[in-house]
Amino acid sequence: MVPLSFAGHDLMALPEGALYWPARRALLVADLHFEKASWFAARGQMLPPYDSIATLSALGGLVARTGAAELWCLGDSFHDSAGCERLPAEARTLLEGLTARLDWHWITGNHDPVVDPFGGSIAEEAEVDGLLLRHEADPCEVRPELSGHFHPKLRVSVRGRLVSRRCFVATGTKLILPAFGALTGGLDAHHPEIVRAVGPRAEALVAVEGRLLRFPLAA
Repeated sequence: MVPLSFAGHDLMALPEGALYWPARRALLVADLHFEKASWFAARGQMLPPYDSIATLSALGGLVARTGAAELWCLGDSFHDSAGCERLPAEARTLLEGLTARLDWHWITGNHDPVVDPFGGSIAEEAEVDGLLLRHEADPCEVRPELSGHFHPKLRVSVRGRLVSRRCFVATGTKLILPAFGALTGGLDAHHPEIVRAVGPRAEALVAVEGRLLRFPLAA
């Protein structure tokens, strides 16, 4: 975990693409996209049907590692409106075990169905200790805001080789989390839609072991 100061709050950025909020013992993740593989399979593109289990196993590992007591999912937790129904039994068991142990909060996104059967509270957005939590950044929002939606990734050339890493995108008042899901892909952090959402003075932040690498993004 790497220290990350945002809007007067001390957070910790994790290389896996999550945020830990020590003052609240809260873990924040975005864009889990449970059951994305089964959605593609139903349309003829056969992918290994283990993405939900892989995502939940990784999430459970972070909960154990951080000692989190609270968890916020910043939208698009399921890939589509029928994702809840397709969630396999093993994944249901993992998810229900986590929601039972944690103070769990679902922020809804543009893909999300109602997720009542799995426990936790559901809201379109929430303001927590002065930070606004929502799925998609609002360019007109002036309050400090945490969001997801864009799945940002930074692509850089290292010794002639193109390297792609999930990244956070940050300004003084906006912080976009990368997608946490095991099968989510990503949008280049320089993409005009990301810059439009956060403004021209943004940085891509890549958490590596012990360091937070900062890359200015062009307007």
